[in-house]
Amino acid sequence: MGEAKRRQAQTTPTNANRRAVLMQKFITWTTWGAWAGIFILGTLWVTVRFIGPGLGWWQLAG
Repeated sequence: MGEAKRRQAQTTPTNANRRAVLMQKFITWTTWGAWAGIFILGTLWVTVRFIGPGLGWWQLAG
């Protein structure tokens, strides 16, 4: 019985390991979200600045 408990203690992650894994997942998701936001902002800017006026959808003030 002592051997089984020892093996289980070695295979189950500790709270520190769980926290590290969660933190890494958080960093991964927020980094992905930041890049997605940058891409969306760039696409919107190109559309408003070049595509819309080029297709005659609107005119830039100026």
